[in-house]
Amino acid sequence: PKYGYWMAICLAVALGYVLAQVAVLPPSFAEDAEKISPVEPRARDFYAPNSEPLAPDEMRIVACGTGMPSVRPKQAAACFLVELGNGDKFLFDLGSGSHERISAQKIPYDYLDKVFIGHLHVDHMGDLPSFWLGGTTMNRLTPLRIWGPSGATPEYGTKHAMDMMQKMYVWDIGTRSGVVDFRGGQLEVNEFPFDKVNNEIFNENGVVVRSIPAVHGLDGAVSFILEWNGLKFVFGSDTIPNKWYVEHAKGADVAIHECFLPPPLLVTKQGFAPLEALTVGTQGHTAPEQFGKVMSMVEPRLAVAYHFYNDFDVAPDVLRRIRKTYDGEVSLAVDYMVWNVTKDGVRTRMS
Repeated sequence: PKYGYWMAICLAVALGYVLAQVAVLPPSFAEDAEKISPVEPRARDFYAPNSEPLAPDEMRIVACGTGMPSVRPKQAAACFLVELGNGDKFLFDLGSGSHERISAQKIPYDYLDKVFIGHLHVDHMGDLPSFWLGGTTMNRLTPLRIWGPSGATPEYGTKHAMDMMQKMYVWDIGTRSGVVDFRGGQLEVNEFPFDKVNNEIFNENGVVVRSIPAVHGLDGAVSFILEWNGLKFVFGSDTIPNKWYVEHAKGADVAIHECFLPPPLLVTKQGFAPLEALTVGTQGHTAPEQFGKVMSMVEPRLAVAYHFYNDFDVAPDVLRRIRKTYDGEVSLAVDYMVWNVTKDGVRTRMS
């Protein structure tokens, strides 16, 4: 009984307080309360594909693949979609699993006709066949245009790879011929020298794309720089830190660079031998501390780190290591992350 008495007293005090607060509410409160569930849509803090316009001076970047060669539901392999306010759209790399993310953007395939491949690893071009031939069944009626680097010898170059791809899928092509309009099955391959620096490889509709050499495996890897309307986007693809990226990415609005798992996590998470982890994580790829050092010299408005499994028990360590060498704005990329870029700022959301 004693506890019941005091409980009743507490409830009475609480009720009195609530009633007092209600009594001082402004007259418009009831009207405002009705708007809590309005008929009209409210402002979103996420991006829903095909739901909002792109301003004439705006760039939108969508992460369609941010992970590792072994894809998983959460992260496909490397792919970034860049949409511009003039209507142009560009795909940078098209790694394994990324086609699904591209399709989710609800963009007609006719408009997705420009693909830039940084190098010929499967995690950077593995979904190109399905995007190419699958596009014919999605009513692509324009040729698919592909830009990619040469190699040290012709058989290591993009043109040779695309020739072999068409031969490998001759049966698939044969089944479609005469059944679907195959204009979208035509490939326009533009191979350019991998070792040219700040090399202009695309110049249309006010958009310029240049290539710079990347350092990754064999000769024949590049990074890309897109400039339009005073905005600058840089995509490193895969590369260890190098002088060309630092020089030509400087001052970018958005600079994307690989940021691999640090060697200790390669050992504990992926079963690498310690020496292998050190070699792969710092000589074949870019460790988080190295990523931070590169960005401290590039000084972009936003740095984007990708190419690692972005999990709850990994991201804090990656960010801690980046912060040893870089204190600027940074996104640890995950699939479906979206950046809207204007001269006034960069907005980061998920879709």
